[in-house]
Amino acid sequence: MSDHYRVVLGPLARNDLEEAYQYAASREPVAAARWYYRFIDSLKTLSERPDRCPFSPENGRSPVELRDFLFGKRPYVFRVIYTIRTDVVLIIRIRRAQRRRLDTDEIRDALDQD
Repeated sequence: MSDHYRVVLGPLARNDLEEAYQYAASREPVAAARWYYRFIDSLKTLSERPDRCPFSPENGRSPVELRDFLFGKRPYVFRVIYTIRTDVVLIIRIRRAQRRRLDTDEIRDALDQD
């Protein structure tokens, strides 16, 4: 494994992040902007040792290894679901932690989008 990885948001993850930001911005624009930049900065930490995060609950239903990176404080915790590909950390989805887990079709669709 290399020392540094490139962190890439897949199309569905980009949409997830945009939706979360828009929702927050419609209620509290200044706080939403701060949250967004903290979130992006936290994602950058995956460029080093992305294997430090635990396997996702969906890992057993995926053809590739899936991991979870958690961001936020309760009750506003987000799960960043990603896979590691050689020197790339591919983020496939970003979801509120309280939401149901991804099903097999959602995993496949997210992996096919990149």
